Amino acid sequence: MLVFIDESGDAGFKLAKGSTPLFAAAMVIFSESGHAQSAQERIEALAAELSVKPEFKFSKCSDDVRDKFFAAVRDCQFRVRAIVVEKELIYSPRLRENKENFYRFFVKNMLKFDNGLLTRANIVIDGSGERRFRRDLKAHLRHHTAPGVIRDVRFKDSRGDRLVQLADM
Repeated sequence: MLVFIDESGDAGFKLAKGSTPLFAAAMVIFSESGHAQSAQERIEALAAELSVKPEFKFSKCSDDVRDKFFAAVRDCQFRVRAIVVEKELIYSPRLRENKENFYRFFVKNMLKFDNGLLTRANIVIDGSGERRFRRDLKAHLRHHTAPGVIRDVRFKDSRGDRLVQLADM
């Protein structure tokens, strides 16, 4: 099982000073590596056709490119889980005052409350943040999910991974 995770928006709460009002995280889940390979090939072909460099990013694509992207992956076999947070409704000081706690909390909940979907998942997360944050996030996710849910957690830059780009889109 392969899982690719990306987020949109930021974890900050200075809403009047430029922080985004929403935070969203999405994961794309492939039950078989062949399905992931097929999706990656379709995205690669589309990137070559449209001369997209370095990556597909929802916030930076035109509507036409978005439509072509979704048409290219429409028949691919994957599932999507996402969480969208309206930050002004968050009152927890622990989440409001620490961006890392905020991010960990919502990514963890997306994995933890999966309705039994995830099993021995190899998880790839868009690789931002410091080494300490990545190490702590990896440990936090393993600690707060049921045994057997996570096989491995890795971080990759979305520019080099078309399936992380799929999660972005």
